[in-house]
Amino acid sequence: MSYKLIVDSGCDLTTEMEKEMNISTIPFKIAVDDKEFIDDENFNMDLFLDTMKNSSNPIKTSCPSPFDYESEVEKASEDEIFILTISSKLSGSYNSANIAKNQILEKDPKKKVHVFDSKTASAGETCIALKINEFIKNGLGFDEIVEKTEKEIDKLKTFFILENLDNLIKNGRIKKTAGLIANVLNIRPIMIGENGEISLFEMNRGFKKSLSKLADALGNVVDDIEDRTLVISHVNGLEKAEEFEKKVRSLYNFKDIKIIHTKGLASGYADNGGIVIAF
Repeated sequence: MSYKLIVDSGCDLTTEMEKEMNISTIPFKIAVDDKEFIDDENFNMDLFLDTMKNSSNPIKTSCPSPFDYESEVEKASEDEIFILTISSKLSGSYNSANIAKNQILEKDPKKKVHVFDSKTASAGETCIALKINEFIKNGLGFDEIVEKTEKEIDKLKTFFILENLDNLIKNGRIKKTAGLIANVLNIRPIMIGENGEISLFEMNRGFKKSLSKLADALGNVVDDIEDRTLVISHVNGLEKAEEFEKKVRSLYNFKDIKIIHTKGLASGYADNGGIVIAF
């Protein structure tokens, strides 16, 4: 059987990775004031970050519609389709994909389509996409890929550290007073994604200290690191990502480590200099 993987742009992938893994990415739309950005291959990252920085308003995002997903599935020549979305607790993308799936199966009940709720975003969604591709390459059947991928989603760990908390304040993710105090005191919290939602993992002063403490903590989070791929997504923070990778390699034996620049959606929340890691 031939497989097709469709993801939303909550998944950080390079153009080369999309081609290599036969992945189609359906973009979110992101509005900053009256300017709209489409999170596709033509996305202007520098203009987006600059526009966001100069606005006092939160960004507004529009997830892919059911029609977007249905159209992408109908274009696919492959026999069996997997769709992977950002956490259903963060966006309506998963709901849109399921509506599309039901419409497709009404037209063709023999079609095989499965929608995965990644329960994460950014580097975490990338980790799941890499796992699905690995299962496909290993020749697993459709139902086995579904079963194994759901297990991978349940055991995935996602963390992030932000250089700037302004966007979290503007978007109401943290209280304005608390965010301003954190900025003044140079507090850079380590956040963790759990069950599709975001919570505090640890508080530190300074980005470098938080990066170092996070690297030290990974060994206490899971006990099967050698079987996992670590994905490090960054927003114009390649030097930080490489520094983190260097320390992690000195401490652990991950199966693989990949460094990727975030797409527009993750950049809108992680902001300039932010780092998201998942494994």
